[in-house]
Formats: sequence, C-alpha cells, structure tokens
Amino acid sequence: MDLSWVAHFVAIAEAGSMALAARRLHVSQPALSRQIRELERFLGVQLFDRIGRRIALAADGREMLARSRRLLAEAESLRERGVALGGGKGGVLRVGATPQFLEAAMPQVLTLYRRRHPKVEIRLFEGGGDRLLYMVEHGEIHLAIPALKVAEPLRSALLYPLRVLAVMSRQHPLASRRVLTVSDLQKDRLLILGPEFQTRQLFEAACSAARAEPPVLLESQSPQSLIALAAAGHGVAIVPSVVRLSRTGISVAGLVDGTRRPLGGWVRVVWDPRRYLPPHGESFLTILVEHMRHSYPGHHLKLTREVRRPGATDALPARHG
Repeated sequence: MDLSWVAHFVAIAEAGSMALAARRLHVSQPALSRQIRELERFLGVQLFDRIGRRIALAADGREMLARSRRLLAEAESLRERGVALGGGKGGVLRVGATPQFLEAAMPQVLTLYRRRHPKVEIRLFEGGGDRLLYMVEHGEIHLAIPALKVAEPLRSALLYPLRVLAVMSRQHPLASRRVLTVSDLQKDRLLILGPEFQTRQLFEAACSAARAEPPVLLESQSPQSLIALAAAGHGVAIVPSVVRLSRTGISVAGLVDGTRRPLGGWVRVVWDPRRYLPPHGESFLTILVEHMRHSYPGHHLKLTREVRRPGATDALPARHG
C-alpha cells in the first residue's frame, strides 16, 4: 500500500470535497479519484458514498479515517526518530490547544520556541479538552494544552491555575459580587462553552451537586462571543480565566463550589509516554513550562491565584539517547 494514498484519503475527508482536496494537494482530480479507488480495493471497503458529484464519508470510511490518521502520525514519528538519530535539527511537532489558549498564550510561546528551533515545522490543532486528549492518546498530536484532568496512561506537567469565572454587564444585579455560587445564577440566562470543554464540565458538576439548573441561552465555541453578549446584558457568561477580559463594561466574579472552594483547577500539558516524543518536542515542553511560571493566562487576576496548586507534578519526559 502506498502511504500517499492514505494521506490523500485523509485530505479528502478533511476538505469534504474531492475538488478542494485536489487543489490543496496540487494533483489532478482524476488522479486523486484513481488513488482512492486503489485504496478502496486494497482495503476491501468503501470509503466514500458518492451522491451525484458530491462525496461523503461512508460508515467504514469513518472508522478508517481515525486509523489512517494514527498510521500517518506513526509514520511521521518513525521519520522523526530517524532524523534525531542522524543528528538532524528539523522535524514536525503537532500541538493541540483550546481556542482560549491559542489566543491568550500560544503566540508568545511560539515566538520563544522558534528562536531556538527555526527548522522545526509546527502544526497547530484546535479543540476542546476531551477532543485534544483523544488526539494525544491516538497519536494524532504530540502534545495537548491545556487539560484539567488526565488519566493513565497519559502523563502531564502542571502549567498554571485556572478559575471558572462569571462575566456579566456592570448593570447586572450581581455585578458588585466578587464571588458567586452556581445557585446564585439559578435565575440567569447562561452563555456557556460547548460540552467538550472541561471548564463547562466543572461548572455542570457544581450545578449537579447544588441541584441547580440555570437556563442556557447559548452554547458556543467562542468565549469572546459569550463575553460580548454578557457585556450587552443578555446573560452571564461562564468562561475560564484563560480568556482575554479587555472588554469594557463588564464585571467579573469567581465561582466557588459547595464548600466555598474556588471552582477551577491547575492546567496541564499532556503527552503519551508510550509514543516517541522527539527532542524538539521535549524542548517545547521545557520552554512552555518555564514561560508559564512567570507569565500565564489570567495571572493578573487574584481570583485565579486563589486556586490551590496540587501537591505534585509529573516529571517531564527523559531525554532520548
């Protein structure tokens, strides 16, 4: 099997169109169609349903897509290991992050990293915490930032504290409060992130414990959209302290759980110790951890600093010989 067939299959699935994938790959559409037919014959499955001039992933194609991404990631890791053994300084680093972190901290981290590793190609992926952890565990990315909860066999290192915040207009009846419980928001319309975000999961767990069910006006992938609506008086935005809060006309309160502890946790960078992490990936980890010690998203908020640091952190991965 030609590995380029697999790469082209993934490209078509991600583009959602044979014509668009052909343009991105700089190959002719007939040639791309032939490769997919060859791959389907080799695998013995139908990857796409063809509906007129449109295509859509078939049921077998959806399963093969996840496996294909893992295969390409493993092939890339094998090449990176060879480059490292040969003393090369280049390579590819795949990093996943939430939209909030990409906006608030990734630009500075990338600037620091590129100064030391100008030959490394960095590929960024955006998603919620659960999706990013899945991608790490299945070899689709090397590192995920950030995560609040990590289970074996994944490993992690602590980065910075995160607080769940309630953002509202200055005319809101609760605007003068510095601290709120989920029960305080029982009658408010909520503006909240999607269920795949771990901040949302923390908030829902607190609501469940308090038997509170505040009405939800909007679920969004964009925290800035939630803050904009809150600033205009259309509800209370539930967002993590990693988001930028430069908008005027808002009031911010920290949420607490039923025991009055700050609702939040410590953000971690996550990797899979079962998979090869190239030296330039280890260097990214070191730069990231060091930078977050003195400049992390939300460090100017006392509400964030009230989140207690866990007792221990996992060690960074040992250098490969």
